[in-house]
Amino acid sequence: MPKSSKEQPFSYSKAAKSLQENATRAGTAASASYTLIGAIVLLGGLGYGFDAWRGTGPWGLFIGLLLGIVVGFYELTKAIWRR
Repeated sequence: MPKSSKEQPFSYSKAAKSLQENATRAGTAASASYTLIGAIVLLGGLGYGFDAWRGTGPWGLFIGLLLGIVVGFYELTKAIWRR
């Protein structure tokens, strides 16, 4: 496909610079979302492990997921208010 005279040729340095700028701008939001998901998965997994170890039924999983949601949203609100 021929390029028109108005289009500039592709530049790896411009593409890399653009990617870096986008990653920098999205850093806070990405960090907050990873923290939210990580807290839910980690604390839910710990609750599940506690249930498997002690045989307590779904209560450890339930409490772990609930704590994960609370901690995750706390970190999310901290990131939002920091902006």
